[in-house]
Amino acid sequence: MRPLYRALAATLLCVLPLSPPGDAAPAAPGAAESRGGRCAGVETEVAAIDRVWSGHPVAFALLTQGPHQFVAYFDADRQMSFAHRRRPGGWSYRKVDSWLGWDSHNYVTLGLDAAGHLHAAGNLHNDPLVYFRATEPFSVRSLERLTALVDPAAERRVSYPRFLAAPDGGLVFNYRDGRSGAGADVYSVYDASHRRWSRLLDTPLIDGEGKRSAYAEGPYRGPDGIYHLAWVWRDTSDAATTHHLSYARSRDLVHWTTSSGSPMTLPITLDRAEIVDPAPPGGGLINNNVRLGVDAEGRPLIAYSRYDVHGDTQLYVARREAAGWRSVQVTDWAGYRWDFGGGGTLIFEVELLTGPHVLDGETLGLAMRRQGRSALLHLDPRTLARRRQISYRHHPPALEAWRTTAAAAPTGEALELRVGPDLGGADEPGVSYYLTWETLPSHRDRPRPSIPPPSTLRLHRLESGVEGCP
Repeated sequence: MRPLYRALAATLLCVLPLSPPGDAAPAAPGAAESRGGRCAGVETEVAAIDRVWSGHPVAFALLTQGPHQFVAYFDADRQMSFAHRRRPGGWSYRKVDSWLGWDSHNYVTLGLDAAGHLHAAGNLHNDPLVYFRATEPFSVRSLERLTALVDPAAERRVSYPRFLAAPDGGLVFNYRDGRSGAGADVYSVYDASHRRWSRLLDTPLIDGEGKRSAYAEGPYRGPDGIYHLAWVWRDTSDAATTHHLSYARSRDLVHWTTSSGSPMTLPITLDRAEIVDPAPPGGGLINNNVRLGVDAEGRPLIAYSRYDVHGDTQLYVARREAAGWRSVQVTDWAGYRWDFGGGGTLIFEVELLTGPHVLDGETLGLAMRRQGRSALLHLDPRTLARRRQISYRHHPPALEAWRTTAAAAPTGEALELRVGPDLGGADEPGVSYYLTWETLPSHRDRPRPSIPPPSTLRLHRLESGVEGCP
């Protein structure tokens, strides 16, 4: 099945569970170009889809399955909307009864079951479930709303919905039940033949016991089929209360173990968790800045940010080795501290753009951005020490050409380009698809004094290895 879903709002410190995972080691956008490798992509099609909300950033979704392409978004009137085409045909549309407020956490996401029926969920941040399911294969016009999936009592405070793939290709739905500082991670599985959901696990996978909540990266499926999961705990809605980087693994999403293979009792609580880094509250750990990967030997790698012994912000990479977890500081930003805190959607001052990944047999890569400047760190695969850093483009250059310089009067703030990667995958070799649109920057989930004009949502087709590609 297509790669597991990766959150789209990469330029924000939304409390989204960033980097839901792929079926293999995640590709590093732009890394090939940075290494002087194959072409980053020539734009061979641009298709306008709709005019969309631009008052604040919230993630949209693109899902390609064979010749079918589905898009979920909020239109110019903030209404949740869906579009579908069968390449190379035109778009069909469906608008449903859900409208966006000012919260950048309220993204919309998509899944497709084995029978080809579309599933959609979103506009959720501690809200009653908002979920739609199609009654006809490969259709958006047949989407119907369901008010409950398994347990209505556990679906009244839903956040961070996502669809992902079980090992057998089945569709799994994951969300947080509860609020920041008091939440549990719930997993359900869909039976396409009987068109019904049931619990994948009898208990939550991770439970904050009413005292805290977990913000997870993953599950990310490595090349050997093992799912890796990393998360941080948070005690309140204040982002500064994040602490204790933790880890678990599984082969089937049902039975979970520590990195050494010892069975874990579910639900995983703080006192049962395997701790990778015991950073305390106020120690600089932050949800949305944890990224998973594996090295050439299949060992899990976790990149994250926290304060060093001097109180400066640094990036670290941890790896599970024979003697346990070893964490290495890979930056040396003396005198620099990103002192974040509070609730709402914060703007990332430091962000990890990819997980640690194998560039070649001699180098690991880690892409990051600090205060608007992006770089690719080259790490020694044996010691994890940084060897050098080079310039890095997070998005293909062809997409950057669609960035405008327009200001959204009367605020005077410049619109920013948003890029949504494909949650699925094209069946055309060397081809990838992206969404682009523009919005104002994050506003801590608060209303603005004025509303800018809508922007255009576009679908881009990029092809590598074509004639004229350097």
